[in-house]
Amino acid sequence: MEEGAQERPMKHEHVITTKGLTRSYGPETGIFDIDLAVPRGRVLGLVGPNGAGKTTLLSILAGMRAPGEGTVSAPEGRVLLCPDVPDFEPWLTAAEVVALSAHMVGEKAGDAEIARALDRVGLAEAADRRNGRFSRGMRQRLGLAAALVCRPEVLILDEPASGLDPQGRVDVLDLITSLRGECTIIVASHLLGDVQRICDDVAVLVRGRLVYQGPVADIADRGRPNAWYLRTHGPVDRLVGLLTAEPWVTRASRVEEDCVHLEAVDADSGELGIPRLLAEHGMPLVSMTGFQEDLESAFLSLTNRTDR
Repeated sequence: MEEGAQERPMKHEHVITTKGLTRSYGPETGIFDIDLAVPRGRVLGLVGPNGAGKTTLLSILAGMRAPGEGTVSAPEGRVLLCPDVPDFEPWLTAAEVVALSAHMVGEKAGDAEIARALDRVGLAEAADRRNGRFSRGMRQRLGLAAALVCRPEVLILDEPASGLDPQGRVDVLDLITSLRGECTIIVASHLLGDVQRICDDVAVLVRGRLVYQGPVADIADRGRPNAWYLRTHGPVDRLVGLLTAEPWVTRASRVEEDCVHLEAVDADSGELGIPRLLAEHGMPLVSMTGFQEDLESAFLSLTNRTDR
């Protein structure tokens, strides 16, 4: 097989894989040596700072751009890319856009299939309206309908919720969630909260290189705190002494009369040890506050470490 060519994979656990995928536009610009495995039937989030290479990678996965080096294994003709704001001929109605999309990929779609696709994205009542006057959110949903009617095996969404009002974001995210299992979805987004909400797995690009891929739960776990503020009833001097004597505590100090700042060797030790110690000594816990456990914390940790 020629370098950079696409091959149709066997039915297995990964619907798309890349090996040594590289497309360079100069030093530190492009993507470099990407080994990516996209699990079949799941939602994969692709995140990274601006200029990390997300758009380049997505366009190669969709077959719209050729890699400079490396290989891509993907379902031939069954990978569709939906841009952040799809651009359609303004005089076409929503139904005509969906019908044309199906025709262009050779998919038979009658009136019922077109109506079903529009209804699924909440545009049933706009089927006969020209899309030129659609809002940004409506065009994004129309793009999803145009993709869904083609029955893709892999659907790539580039910033599907960007620029939408809160309700529009919720609607689009709920729609993506409803597609889980019907097809494999790759979502590129800078909204890390959205990625954590809808994605099963995440891939992190930094300066064109893949620095992490795996379940969202695993990377979010990296953002768990190993430092907390504990508030109890009454003076905390005795609590500070008890904590300092524990082998899993690296630091304990009084912050206020009823508040202690505590650092542990790791998150698990603190989460297990703090309630146990308080229960053993009959000390009621008012509150226990650590850093937020989310994808953003882990993402910042990964990108800051890689940029050094």
